[in-house]
Amino acid sequence: MASSVRVIVLNGGSSSGKSGIARCLQAVLPEAWLAIGVDTLIDVMPPRLQLGAEGIGFADDGEITIGAEFRLLEDAWMQGVAAMVHAGARVIVDDVFLGGTESRQRWEKVLDGLEVLWVGVRCDAAVAAGRELARGDRVAGMAAAQAELVHRGMSYDIEVDTTRAEAIECANVIAERIKSD
Repeated sequence: MASSVRVIVLNGGSSSGKSGIARCLQAVLPEAWLAIGVDTLIDVMPPRLQLGAEGIGFADDGEITIGAEFRLLEDAWMQGVAAMVHAGARVIVDDVFLGGTESRQRWEKVLDGLEVLWVGVRCDAAVAAGRELARGDRVAGMAAAQAELVHRGMSYDIEVDTTRAEAIECANVIAERIKSD
C-alpha cells in the first residue's frame, strides 16, 4: 500500500546534507518524487535580489538577511510547491528555517490538508563547516551559524544526523518511516 505522505520537508542548516538526502530519497522511494530546494529559488531570482536589502543578503560572517521583496517571492514559490502537490506530485522540500518556528508555520499554512513528513536534518557545526569549505560556493560561517539555529523550537516527525551517517543511510531511515505511515 502506498504511503499517504505527499510532502517531505527537510529542515537543516547549510551544508548539513539535505540535498544529498533528497537525491537519495528519489532513488530509494518507489514513487516519483520531485526535489525542490530553497537554493533553486535563490538561483532563479534576479541578481539584484541575491545581493540587496530587499532580497537575500549574505554577510561576511555567514549571517543571512531577508528583505520584503524576497519574502514576497518566497511566499509565491511556497504556494506553487503546494499547488504541485495538490495537482498530484509528491515533493521533497529542502529548506533552511532561518526564522525558526515562524518558517515552519509558513509551510504549514500552504501545505494545510496535505500529509507532510517533517524531517530535521542535523549535523555537527564543525563537520558542516568543513563541508562548506570543501564546497567552495558558500559564505564561510553560514554552516556553523545555522547548525543549531534552524532547529530551535522545532519538533519533527523524524530526525537524522549526517555528522557520521551518509545521505543514503539517512534516506533509508526516512523511507522506512514513510512506508510505516
